[in-house]
Amino acid sequence: MPELPEVETVRCAMERNLLGKRIVSLTTSDKSLREPLPRERLQALCGSRFIAARRRAKYLLLELDPGQTLLVHLGMSGNLLFRLAGGKHDHVCFGLDQGLPLVYTDPRRFGLVTVLTSGELARCPYLAQLGPEPLSPTFDAAYLQACCQGRSRPIKTLIMDNQMVVGIGNIYASEALFKAGIRPTTPAARVGPRRLARLAQQIKEVLHAAIRQGGTTIGDYQGVGLGGGFQQHLAVYGRGGENCLVCDRPVVNLALAGRSTYFCRHCQK
Repeated sequence: MPELPEVETVRCAMERNLLGKRIVSLTTSDKSLREPLPRERLQALCGSRFIAARRRAKYLLLELDPGQTLLVHLGMSGNLLFRLAGGKHDHVCFGLDQGLPLVYTDPRRFGLVTVLTSGELARCPYLAQLGPEPLSPTFDAAYLQACCQGRSRPIKTLIMDNQMVVGIGNIYASEALFKAGIRPTTPAARVGPRRLARLAQQIKEVLHAAIRQGGTTIGDYQGVGLGGGFQQHLAVYGRGGENCLVCDRPVVNLALAGRSTYFCRHCQK
């Protein structure tokens, strides 16, 4: 599933390759995504120009003039690619006045593509009640300590809660906890201030490193085969039963809140 680094990688690709281009044609599939496609609203975007590419949590916000925003969530398997349309999993194709079309493709159809006015964006339920961005100054040791105070839930599930902090998915939660030396099953309230400070810092460092490598799970974010490089740098995620890179003991894989969780019993306390 695309997580924050993957979505940020796509956002950067849109910022470099989409801004300033105008929609000259639009086609959609006859299938629904997480919600039915707003086909009339999408068609009404013809003639509009992309002017900004933003991200909030795992949502892409592609702004167009005058005052419309294309809200995109990649779901489990979605992607935005610059290429010709025609694949069986292509759901929206934006013909552009320059270069190749922009295609939203999504084999599992758990994603979202919708159009919002500025007023609707301010009231959008998908963006309401979200915590701070993990790479923002707001997310720091003091904030994380306040979130953990009095909470018995495992620290991993807490940092994956979008109401606490957005965008830290399963892969990066496991990696940050390993680098911070904190076992994911530890009750949040039992993690001391120094270790929480280390965790807040490692969350930022892991996410920055993943963004530099084009994320982990999307191997093609511009239609040219780039991305997914962080797969080569994973310390614990997906390595259950293999030897820890630090202590050479086996990496543990267990289910925590329904998600595969990887950690080292020796290195994480």
